[in-house]
Formats: sequence, C-alpha cells, structure tokens
Amino acid sequence: MRVLIDGRAVDAADAAISVFDHGLLRGDGCFEALRSYEGSPYALGPHLDRLAASAALLSMDLPPRKELERWVRAVARDGGDCTVRVVATRGGFDPDANAAPRVVVLWEPIPELPEHLCVLPLPAPWHSDGVTSELTGAKTLSYAPNMAANRAARLAGFDDALLHGRSGRILEGPTFSVAWVVDGVLETPSLDLGILASITRGTALQEAESAGIGVRQGHFDLDRLDDADEVMALSTVKEVKAIVRVGERRFEPGPVTELLARRYRHRVETVLTNG
Repeated sequence: MRVLIDGRAVDAADAAISVFDHGLLRGDGCFEALRSYEGSPYALGPHLDRLAASAALLSMDLPPRKELERWVRAVARDGGDCTVRVVATRGGFDPDANAAPRVVVLWEPIPELPEHLCVLPLPAPWHSDGVTSELTGAKTLSYAPNMAANRAARLAGFDDALLHGRSGRILEGPTFSVAWVVDGVLETPSLDLGILASITRGTALQEAESAGIGVRQGHFDLDRLDDADEVMALSTVKEVKAIVRVGERRFEPGPVTELLARRYRHRVETVLTNG
C-alpha cells in the first residue's frame, strides 16, 4: 500500500509525520473521506470543495487544486474499491508561523457493514446545535467526541450513535447523516443546526425530489421518530442504509430507503461511466 505525503509516494509502513505536527498535538487540521469505485473516486469535486472550505475556516492554505486531484486519483487507482482519505494538518513547530500544511492522502479498505443499522440516541453537548461559530461546517480532525459516542453505542450493543443536541433536537450520527420518512415525505435535520453538509445527504435529497418524493428539512425532536415509517443513514461509506432500531424504537427497511439506495448507486455508476 502506498501513501502520499505532500505528493511523495511512500510505503505505508514507512509513512510518518513529525511528532510536533499540530494536527497530531492539537487536532488542528481538516480532512475529507471519499469513495473509490474500481479505482475511480466519486464526487471528487464536491469533496475537494468542502476540503477547501474547511481549510479556509482554519486559515490553512492547501496545495493547488490540480495537485490534490492528481494525488487522490493516484491513490484511488492503487486502492481500487476503497475509501480515500485526504488529511491536511497544520504542520510545523509553530502554529503561528504560517507554514504550509502537510497533506496526506491514503486509502483504506471498505469496512464490513451490517445489512441494517441499530443506533443509540446519545446527547452531544459539544455540538453547536444551531449556535454558529467560526468553525461551523468545517470538517476538522477533532473527532474525539464523535468517536466517544460511537464507542459508547457499541458498548451498549448498538452499531452506532444518533446524536441529539442540548435541546433534544436530532442532529446526525458521528460519521453519517440521518433521514426518515413520515407519511411519504423524506425528513432530515436542516444544516442551520450546524451539522455537516453531507454530500451523500445532498445527493439523496436530490434523488428523492427527482422521484417525486416530498422533502422537508427542519428542526425535529427525537419524538418525531414515533411518526416515522422508516429511517436511514446517509454517508460516503454507508451510502444509503436502513436503520431498523433507534434506541427502543424499531423500524422495517422501507420502500423509500430501498429506492434511494438504488438511485444513489445508479447515480454513482452513471457519473463514473460518463467521466
């Protein structure tokens, strides 16, 4: 396996960054993770757009876009069917020295996923929950709270967590967006809650509208799921996957989830085929 560090290819076993890098010491950096299908990265443009937006919020200057594209494509070809991760760290000894960030591009195998997901609602007191900050929308390296929620859910016998804010409003999963169906309408938390502008979420909403399914974005309490007929997780790795349990609430995989899963995969295949 090869890893690219600032565009230089090294064996994964020899890949290294400085122990003084502020990405390591303080989580100061940003990242993107995208799917590669048979060596072709999907939605590369939108992912690099979001990476650039995150870097701008962190006052980090990334390498030229063409270089990033070339690096990602090279790693995707090496990985085949995989997840490609692009990580930009602050680098340097001095975070105020305006040093160029370090950019690492690597691939990871697609993890084995359960057919359906069971998630545990957990509070996310660290989340902005609609209160904007200078880093709202940035996909930073500081994922420790999200991973702690994931571990807590797994220890309780669930596949993952479903985060809700201090107000009780549904937000997102640690690494996925969430949507559900009420009376034939696809509902999902709105971006003004400070959740990630998920590329898969955006695609699913577009596909729903194209299929004539109503879409409603807003602020919803957990009790809203009492009215839901089906629930789904949306992410780069999971694509569109049915959630069959939210705490003590149970659901069956439904026709809207199945339709969106098919349409999403068809869209991926069409985009990659047509270049």
